[in-house]
Amino acid sequence: MTDVELRHLAAMVAIVEEGSFGRAAARLGYTQSTVSQQIAALERAVGGRVFDRPGGPKPVQLTPLGRVVLDQGRELLAKARAFADAVDRFNAGGGRVDIGTFQSVSNVILPSLVRRLRDEHPGCDIRLSEEEPDQPRIGHLDLLFYDGRLDARLDGGLEHLKLLDDPYLLVAAAGTFPDGPVPLERFDGAAMVAWPLTCDQPRVEQAISRHGARPQVVFRSAVNDTLLSMVRAGMGSAVLPWLAVLGGDVLADHRLTVHELRPRIPPREIYLHWRAGRTHSPLARRALEIAVESASEAAFPSHLHLGLPAS
Repeated sequence: MTDVELRHLAAMVAIVEEGSFGRAAARLGYTQSTVSQQIAALERAVGGRVFDRPGGPKPVQLTPLGRVVLDQGRELLAKARAFADAVDRFNAGGGRVDIGTFQSVSNVILPSLVRRLRDEHPGCDIRLSEEEPDQPRIGHLDLLFYDGRLDARLDGGLEHLKLLDDPYLLVAAAGTFPDGPVPLERFDGAAMVAWPLTCDQPRVEQAISRHGARPQVVFRSAVNDTLLSMVRAGMGSAVLPWLAVLGGDVLADHRLTVHELRPRIPPREIYLHWRAGRTHSPLARRALEIAVESASEAAFPSHLHLGLPAS
């Protein structure tokens, strides 16, 4: 049975549907002798005749063994077509991609990535997961966004691509600070709302303290929108990266002003990671390309004039 080939079964189905070897050959684009050879090979493989050939104008007839072979053969041909279709869809950018992300990327870069992937490949399966541990694991993910470089030895080895620098900015209630950049010294004793002391937050607060400022942190939350709501409520100012400002549509809010810091706090760096040596699917490869383009579009515009309330 290992000698049965799909082309043998396809020839058999064509003969049954056309009623003769000659018409089956014309449909398949073969010579009649080629079709006869294929059926002969099939009969050798299954150990018996699959057609009775009465000769003359009478149509060929299936033998009892032929009916069994035909039923099973049609199932195999259907599975082969489904197999070929699945491979074609995969190679055309279909299939599934698993992406790990975190809050700021989820709000700014990821929507563009997902929209463009779905527009280009409507049948694709995009799976997203959002976590913000200090050292995330890539696990089964195809791609992982993270604000910093992960240890290349994690998960059996990682590769990475830097997407952008994400500078820290001061978000304050309108009128809290004069127009323009704000010196870090002005934070001394000032009420602030801030992220929990995970990821980059300790580095941010250490940078402020090195300039002699000791702000009073009155509230901590890992949720950007919550911090911005507290700034609007007058509870305190916040030092947040540009992507959080952009994702919160802060520049359009007349209740808030955004200021650059002097001196600047070193920006956080946004990276995309994947397993070392991994062969990307076409869909994952396209997701990576779009991520680079979307990150470039979302990067902080150096010409932006900050420090004035929205009009």
